[in-house]
Amino acid sequence: MNVVVVESPAKAKTINKYLGSGYKVLASFGHVRDLPAKDGSVRPDDDFEMVWEVDGASAKRMKDIADAVKDSDGLFLATDPDREGEAISWHVLDLLKKKKVLNGKPVKRVVFNAITKKAVLDAMAQPRDIDEALVDAYLARRALDYLVGFNLSPVLWRKLPGARSAGRVQSVALRLVCDRETEIERFVAEEYWQISALLKTPRGDEFEARLVSADGKRIQKNSIKNGEAAGRIKDLLEGARYVVESVEAKPVKRNPGPPFTTSTLQQAASSQLGFSASRTMQIAQRLYEGIDIGGETVGLITYMRTDGVQMAPEAIDAARYAIGDQFGPRYLPEKARFYSTKAKNAQEAHEAIRPTDFNRIPAKVRSHLDSDQLRLYELIWKRGIASQMASAEIERTTAEILADRNGAKAGLRAVGSVVRFDGFLAAYTDQRDENESGEDDDESGRLPEINAREMLEKRKVNASQHFTEPPPRYSEASLIKKMEELGIGRPSTYAATLATLRDRDYVTIDKRKLIPQAKGRLVTAFLESFFTKYVEYDFTADLEEKLDQISAGELNWKDVLRDFWRDFFSQIEDTKELRVTNVLDALNEALAPLVFPKREDGSDPRVCQVCGTGQLSLKLGKYGAFVGCSNYPECNYTRQLSSEGGADAEASGVPETKNLGKDPVTGEEITLRSGRFGPYVQRGEGKEAKRSSLPKGWTPATVDYEKAQALLSLPRDVGKHPESGKMISAGLGRYGPFVLHDGTYANLDSIEDVFSIGLNRAVTVLAEKQSKGPGARGRTAQAALKELGEHPDGGAITVRDGRYGPYVNWGKVNATLSKGKDPLSVTVEEALALIAEKAGKSGGKAGTKAKKAPAKAAKTEGGTKATKTKTAAKPKAKAASKAKKS
Repeated sequence: MNVVVVESPAKAKTINKYLGSGYKVLASFGHVRDLPAKDGSVRPDDDFEMVWEVDGASAKRMKDIADAVKDSDGLFLATDPDREGEAISWHVLDLLKKKKVLNGKPVKRVVFNAITKKAVLDAMAQPRDIDEALVDAYLARRALDYLVGFNLSPVLWRKLPGARSAGRVQSVALRLVCDRETEIERFVAEEYWQISALLKTPRGDEFEARLVSADGKRIQKNSIKNGEAAGRIKDLLEGARYVVESVEAKPVKRNPGPPFTTSTLQQAASSQLGFSASRTMQIAQRLYEGIDIGGETVGLITYMRTDGVQMAPEAIDAARYAIGDQFGPRYLPEKARFYSTKAKNAQEAHEAIRPTDFNRIPAKVRSHLDSDQLRLYELIWKRGIASQMASAEIERTTAEILADRNGAKAGLRAVGSVVRFDGFLAAYTDQRDENESGEDDDESGRLPEINAREMLEKRKVNASQHFTEPPPRYSEASLIKKMEELGIGRPSTYAATLATLRDRDYVTIDKRKLIPQAKGRLVTAFLESFFTKYVEYDFTADLEEKLDQISAGELNWKDVLRDFWRDFFSQIEDTKELRVTNVLDALNEALAPLVFPKREDGSDPRVCQVCGTGQLSLKLGKYGAFVGCSNYPECNYTRQLSSEGGADAEASGVPETKNLGKDPVTGEEITLRSGRFGPYVQRGEGKEAKRSSLPKGWTPATVDYEKAQALLSLPRDVGKHPESGKMISAGLGRYGPFVLHDGTYANLDSIEDVFSIGLNRAVTVLAEKQSKGPGARGRTAQAALKELGEHPDGGAITVRDGRYGPYVNWGKVNATLSKGKDPLSVTVEEALALIAEKAGKSGGKAGTKAKKAPAKAAKTEGGTKATKTKTAAKPKAKAASKAKKS
């Protein structure tokens, strides 16, 4: 018997079926050991010796593997086919050597790009040794991330309370988001005008032509700066004669793009399906590991962490056959298409992401997939099949038109296109990312018949005023695209990078746009001021190139670490002499648009509005940074930093007290105030005073007496529930606006709903909440959102929705899901890991029982490997240090 080690238990069962009784397949559940989250885990003074730690759950799994290997004929290490997978195999082998259970048994490394019987059997027939160069690259990356995190974070804690390092790659990604926000804040809009004419052919067809020249000068988008200039040109066109100078119809071929890589899949899933990067990777992981189809677990797509753009020859042949069968012979090009990667740092030569079987069209698997799985699979299938299809044939027509008014001339142009043969567009159409800017698409329509030298009739001349717009904020898709262009990080880890920025509240996502929070901008400004080199795009990209050279065996990994540490350590030492006043001066300068937004009256934004003589400046407090007056304590004006910046930042600051009026019943003053946690309204004075924070979207400038009264009147009674007879109330809580009935809360869409919701709507909202499984206090467990199966020690594992958000339940153990985690995407492996972690922190039978159960590790939200959270001391800190692709 041979032992095969894979990462995921889901794969273990399937692969054991493929290999038969002569093999025993065991799962490592991701990494089996990691660097402890404490100083000294990487020792630069000892030639970068690394101290590894195996947690309790991993020790149990390694014992099972070691016991199996002891009685085996050989060992096959079949972890994932990437650098991280290579590292996991190396860790497993190293631990087995230390346990002295190999005793000369053959050890081989096998990799397969898809979980299909053919792919697995082919891989087993072609084993190799562990790639030491890939392991070295992993060790270098892990050491770099550790050294940055454990040396830079203490500097931030000392100099910038409340902040911590975002990570080596994450800090650079954060800088991109913050730099874009600064561009937006500094942007000054410019006026411009666009002019077009609606014209009519002799055959009565109308079309629109845009102005492209006037008075012998070329007119570009922003050429016409004001209404006066636009008026002169419009007058010319109003009285002009129009003649067609030329018409050119030009055939154009449009070729398909390559199959998906990790980053292009994340971008397309974002723009076309609305998925976050982490959600995309979660679903892709499931499709890769296998779906139960007709009683058999089948991997539907190839490995989803790849920079490769080429498909295997047999996959190309299968795609070409499917094209002929599904679309017809005209859609099949004479020769197969081959693609080469343009990525700046393309890593190991993996296949592109594609279906494992092109004959398994989306319609055939529809009944076996949930809606999100089906949508993503369909996207991958369409892009894969399109990559081998014929080019689209498009005819683009351009008509040049002369407008002449008594010798004053202007040129206009009309452009249209028509698809003569759709080709690959029959399967897949790219959608331009929402962050790409450009001129209005005037080529999508088809022009009527227009002939050269014929006269045209003017129907209408349009002159429209516009203003230039600032660059758009990044979306997840456009940030991933930019990071890939710059060579920052790895596409396979972008999801984890973005998750880190969200989890640390450095950015928020609003309408799919990444908005840097004040905390994130402070960290970025600090690093740009005092650690400039380490957040430079070129430096980070160059370091990635060195890591790739290590992977290729061209550089020694410790030489790279020595070069990095020498300069980085010197920079860390220099900050010891740095005074907080130096830090604040630098941040005041770097974040001026955020800290001191312009005032409408044009006065100095740094002069205190309350005392009129003090200078405003950033201050550092226990809870982070805020803006305060230099005349403190005589003047105690303070203002929180706004995440939005600009005028909103100034609006968020109010004098210490602003009187709004008196309560008609109590006679107490109602005031608007600014506190440490932002603006709020208050009725009365002292400890008994009624207070209410301003809800999201409300600014102090918009709060008047009526709004303050409405807030202070909450919660309000809506009416008695028709079934229970108990009162339903509406209010504003920690998690936003809600309605409450008999201990059951249901969220409302907006604060306005709190004031306007009636009894019928409230009953409906509560009923909808109940149908999903309400988080009622002191009541029986709510209905499960998802059934995950049986726990190894017995009992059902379910995902439920509670008062404080979704959680995993097993018996008496409830484990809350991480912020932003989709409850319907939770796998059994993730659930077991959460249960074991929760049980390790709690007592009781459930806790004891869970500790004995095999702890299941899983992929992290971003799709990278992670070991099981440790149950030893400081579990949170140790979980945070789990190995991730940078």
